Amino acid sequence: MKTVKWIVIALILMLAGPGVYATTSDDRNSDWRTASRDSVGIAPDAATTKEAIVHVYGARAFRWRGHFAVHTWIATKEKNAPEYTVYEVVGWGVRHGGKAIRTRRGLPDREWYGSRPDLLGELRGPEAEAAIVKIQSAIKTYPYQDSYTTWPGPNSNTFVAHVLRQVPEIGADLPPTAIGKDYLPGPDFFATTPSGTGGQVSLFGLLGVAVGLEEGLEVNVLGLNFGVDPGELALRLPGIGIVGFNTQY
Repeated sequence: MKTVKWIVIALILMLAGPGVYATTSDDRNSDWRTASRDSVGIAPDAATTKEAIVHVYGARAFRWRGHFAVHTWIATKEKNAPEYTVYEVVGWGVRHGGKAIRTRRGLPDREWYGSRPDLLGELRGPEAEAAIVKIQSAIKTYPYQDSYTTWPGPNSNTFVAHVLRQVPEIGADLPPTAIGKDYLPGPDFFATTPSGTGGQVSLFGLLGVAVGLEEGLEVNVLGLNFGVDPGELALRLPGIGIVGFNTQY
């Protein structure tokens, strides 16, 4: 009976964050056809910005998924390029017989169907120029070109985490709500953290531990991540995200 009691307590704690977010979020954008896809003004204007840029974004997933998780993507602009290129993985492409990775030109900082994105990582200038070459190579090596599974992965966050591990100089810290970031390819159980500042062990994205300078200490249970980041004086909570004095998303 004690074991059952602790299992129930653990489940309540795991679902508390998503429950809090569900009761405080605005669910008016229930129709993808009318939900906003406007730019929020984070990215510099490509037409007037000559230097190369790499951006990593994350926004709450659409509808009920957003109570638990964010959707992440990568945007690049080569030196003197007149527009951005956006790379992301979406499930509907696979369901309709297409590839998981979607590449488009245009605004990189658009709302994800009503959800405002946060900038999770950035490189500019010569560092971005070098990173773009590596990003393009990493995209080609993504092992799940034809696969998508909302939970525990591979999904959009698995894709972005894969690229970040190949291009650690970006240093992006994917939040605990990026469910799928811990889904490691193939038979691998060990990897660097997506930020490239530490290491992690993960069992099919369902159970694991990560330690890094950017992530702090994070524990994954059934894809829901709990942790603490001493460097940012922040908590990493399932469903809620990163909450601290210097960071909140």
